[in-house]
Amino acid sequence: MLARLPVEAVSPRRKRIALLVAALADAAQLGLFPAFVEGALSIPDDALDVVVSVLLLVTLGWRWRLAAALLLELVPGVALFPTWTAFVMTLRSAPPAPLPPADPNAPTTAPPAPSSAAPRRTSPRRRAWPRRGSRRRAPAGSAA
Repeated sequence: MLARLPVEAVSPRRKRIALLVAALADAAQLGLFPAFVEGALSIPDDALDVVVSVLLLVTLGWRWRLAAALLLELVPGVALFPTWTAFVMTLRSAPPAPLPPADPNAPTTAPPAPSSAAPRRTSPRRRAWPRRGSRRRAPAGSAA
């Protein structure tokens, strides 16, 4: 049997950045379809593929899937399939960093409320606005 090579996980932040780059590249290839349909014979397609592969190489590091995606992008007509986005989506994300251990000296429950807290009012409150049908008098000295 073949021994499995270790697969390094990518941080979630790096994967989001790579996914943004890949999605923008695939959107450009789909949006500018006539310029990119020729595959390896299209200079704009080659330039975009080289730029994207270098950006993904810098963001994610070397991966054999990156080389496979670049070779697949050179096939005429494959630019219609979102190859870069599919490549990034197949990468494994690293789990988020564990939280630091809790302070053993910290209280486990909320402290009780102080006894000097204001008691709850049981009497009805007066409204701050006038009741329906009542007239409010204008202050003295104002024209109403």
